[in-house]
Amino acid sequence: MNFDILIIGAGPAGLNAARTAAQAGARVGVVDDNALPGGQIWRQGPEHRSTGPARALLDANSARANVTLLSGTRIVQALPQRQLLAERADGALKLGYGKLIIATGARERFLPYPGWTLPGVTGAGGLQALIKGGMPVCGERIVIAGSGPLLWAAAVTAREHGATIAALVEQAPPRAVGQFAAGLVHTPAKLAQALRMRFDLRATRYWCDAHVAEAIGTSRVTQVRVRRGNDDALLACDRLACAYGLVPNTGLGAALGCRLETQAGSPAIAVNEWQQTSVDDIHAAGECTGVGGMELAAVEGRIAAHAALGDTSGTRQLFGERERYRRFAARLHEAFELAPALRTLAQPDTVFCRCEDVAYRDVARHASWRDAKLQTRCGMGPCQGKICGEAAAFCFGWPQNGQRPPFSPARIDTLLQAQTQP
Repeated sequence: MNFDILIIGAGPAGLNAARTAAQAGARVGVVDDNALPGGQIWRQGPEHRSTGPARALLDANSARANVTLLSGTRIVQALPQRQLLAERADGALKLGYGKLIIATGARERFLPYPGWTLPGVTGAGGLQALIKGGMPVCGERIVIAGSGPLLWAAAVTAREHGATIAALVEQAPPRAVGQFAAGLVHTPAKLAQALRMRFDLRATRYWCDAHVAEAIGTSRVTQVRVRRGNDDALLACDRLACAYGLVPNTGLGAALGCRLETQAGSPAIAVNEWQQTSVDDIHAAGECTGVGGMELAAVEGRIAAHAALGDTSGTRQLFGERERYRRFAARLHEAFELAPALRTLAQPDTVFCRCEDVAYRDVARHASWRDAKLQTRCGMGPCQGKICGEAAAFCFGWPQNGQRPPFSPARIDTLLQAQTQP
């Protein structure tokens, strides 16, 4: 399958890029590993259908004959001659492109603490995804903890589906949260969204300068120990959703040779004003270039598509809007910067690498991420270090070595396709 413009990711950045490119008459392919388009922010499920602007965007793309949506499809490997190897349920695909737009989004940052591997413990975004996918939470007590506005969005989703939010636990101090809230006047859409969520959750406890110290339970989580200053509080719960912000998904960009740069403490795909990466004919947009929210991702997607089409006037018209949401992103990262105390939550016997069942003590005795992998197999399981690698970067300051193909678990017959001629 060959496309003028191939887009990896069907979230706000990818879908906006697809509509912009399709309106100009380009043959567009959109690849996403979820069953339905929308990404995390517009995730759809059996009982959850996108509405409003998201629905209009999805419908506009589906109505165009020159847009091919490849849902349930994962990129496995980069191939020579502007091709990517992909896998779906019915077999492997080779996808050729003239221009490539990477819009792979971000994932949650998980930090290890005692009990974090108990059943019933997920990330905040993970809880949202499960609920939208059909998991029942009606009548359950849920503690939502970590950092950033995602906690509020997850809480609203859970409450709308019948859950009781026992507490919102935010690691940032009250002063930082207050300054961030005041700064929302510069982005009216964000302000309106925040006010709606605050009203919906007006009866919910919101603890700042606090974090989860331990998840407690035997067969599943039943209590959460929350540290607030020098005091601990025990909260009874049926679920805990805990994650500390988002980190860009840079794996595909790095594999294609795109330069990375550090943003808010995490690697991100470096782009210029046209969303162009360091590699010719490859653009990037959205959270993979730095976490900044849905609106920033959407405008970056449009800019990337205009630039890929060679439409410089179309891109310049969007620079002002992008800059406004970049300033929002800067305030976001400043307000919700992670406290150093979070590096020391794990106990010696706390599981650090879930896939390979490696304890914190066994990782901490090594001098680098490479040494830890060689000696303990930490980061060498199915997730390929996406969870423990980011935790190691935060806890120990270890830079990561990138990701080798295959980028996700794949069938042998798919991998064999990489050896055959196109």
